[in-house]
Amino acid sequence: MTRYILKRLLNALPVLLFVTLAVFLMTYLLPGDPATVILGHSASEESVARLREKMGLDRPFLERYLKWLLLVLRGDLGHSYLSKQPVTVLIGNALPVTLELTFLALIVALTIALPAGIVSGYMKDSWVDLLTSTTTFLGLATPSFWLGIMLAYLFGVRWRMLPPSGFVPLGDGLTANLRAMVLPSVTLGLFLAAPLTRYLRTGMVAALNQDYTRTATGKGLAESIVLLRHVLPNALIPFVTVLGMQFGYLLGGTMVIEQVFGLPGMGRTALQGIFDRDYAIVQGVVLVVATGFILINILVDIVYCVLDPRVRVEG
Repeated sequence: MTRYILKRLLNALPVLLFVTLAVFLMTYLLPGDPATVILGHSASEESVARLREKMGLDRPFLERYLKWLLLVLRGDLGHSYLSKQPVTVLIGNALPVTLELTFLALIVALTIALPAGIVSGYMKDSWVDLLTSTTTFLGLATPSFWLGIMLAYLFGVRWRMLPPSGFVPLGDGLTANLRAMVLPSVTLGLFLAAPLTRYLRTGMVAALNQDYTRTATGKGLAESIVLLRHVLPNALIPFVTVLGMQFGYLLGGTMVIEQVFGLPGMGRTALQGIFDRDYAIVQGVVLVVATGFILINILVDIVYCVLDPRVRVEG
């Protein structure tokens, strides 16, 4: 197992190197000039040229990339052009908000998807399966931003049960923090529960039709034992794959929800950096999210080894 994990980590290094190149190239090709944004469109060409030279924007692409890469390897993601704050500080303030939102949304999604997917797959073609499938398709077709706006209006504005927007740090009280996170977490959780339910149902149906399930049933094992020991572990393998991918997407895909509910997370920080042409922030956020995505995929591979012994043998 240790060799397998080390091998996966070593394989991730060239991927991370490619990610750094892609991130820097993306911001390099974006339209707009940070120097013009900082000085304003009324600034003279001489002032803009001096600022571009000071910021190193007049240097060749390869030179700028290598200089930035060396700083990244030392843990320095640069400084914001506008606020002059280190990008690591800005990300350090925003990352806990996004992580909390992501974990709470996963809890909501798993609370819905696990029982719904198991029951729907086990009771295939029943009225329960039909109801679950219909609800799942509605969840897949509903835009998350629209759902968030509706929930904020109903529970925050009309019924005044929960805060419609804003964020309360954990240091100011756990109850106030959770009240502020309920609506965005439920919004993301409902959006995530739909595909997870579909994949778990599909895995359950496939596992119930396998030879090992029929053999276990033919030996006279109790139905609950067959379900827990033979059907569910095999049905969870594709489910874990989708869960890992969705978790990675949530780290970088909370931008819209954070904007709707006014949460100072990674998505909102990146969006503000894009609007301000503050490329150092954009590069830092994308690099952190990509690193998290890679680490989550490695964690999914480790879970594979636990769920399926054949993975350990082949590894």
